Amino acid sequence: MLSVNELEDRLIDLAFAEDIGDGDHTTLCCIPENAMGKSHLLIKEDGILAGVEVAKRVFAKFDPTMQVEVLINDGTPVKKGDIAMVVTAKVRSLLQTERLMLNIMQRMSGIATMTNKYVERLKGTKTHVLDTRKTTPGLRMLEKQAVKIGGGMNHRIGLFDMILLKDNHIDFCGGITNAITRCHEYLKEKGLDLKIEIEVRNFDELAEAMNCGGINRIMLDNFSVADTKKAVDIVGGKFETESSGGITFDTIRDYAECGVDFISVGALTHSVKGLDMSFKACE
Repeated sequence: MLSVNELEDRLIDLAFAEDIGDGDHTTLCCIPENAMGKSHLLIKEDGILAGVEVAKRVFAKFDPTMQVEVLINDGTPVKKGDIAMVVTAKVRSLLQTERLMLNIMQRMSGIATMTNKYVERLKGTKTHVLDTRKTTPGLRMLEKQAVKIGGGMNHRIGLFDMILLKDNHIDFCGGITNAITRCHEYLKEKGLDLKIEIEVRNFDELAEAMNCGGINRIMLDNFSVADTKKAVDIVGGKFETESSGGITFDTIRDYAECGVDFISVGALTHSVKGLDMSFKACE
């Protein structure tokens, strides 16, 4: 399995390939090869900064001679007008790395900013905000990093690091008990030690999951606030609980106050606006 760094390296290589192709002819035609310059990253909107460390990798991978002075680190609140970094390099390198760096940092900062708003919304409760697998193909590692930078938690990275028995698995498998039983047989056969979560859609399924046992977490899917409170009381701390499905910024606090351990929010990554910033020449 590829490491996080290897996945990021492949992403950066692919991004440069699709953007530069056989050459940035605009830059090559008008900028002398040895011309040196300096650009700064200007923040144009309040939020949480994310992607600084990834940006440094983008610069280093394209041109190891690029010198990056970081003025504001990942996870720091920023305001319009702040300068996050200054980069000194060949002008050609500054121009050819600009868009990829901005694409990554704007998206990551947008996700971190959104996540931070949800985290602040739950302040004072025991509930943690989780992301989901509703990520941009190829960008998952960066987007999940951004969630953590914003104060949230990663649910799971992919299909390989946790068992999550969802409604379709349960239906195709012939029910909750069958799904959990087969799960344990599989883990034993493969010698795997993975946490197990199961999704329930009603109180009958909740009762069956609890009676069957052998699980770590129960996901309450599309439960109302009132039913969530009732379900949490029934679980009584025997298993971790997670709320999911149709929960918005306006309603998330109500669910948290029911006492669930986690709330998963797809909106953290699937419908986020990038944080506005620019990379401009400076003295």
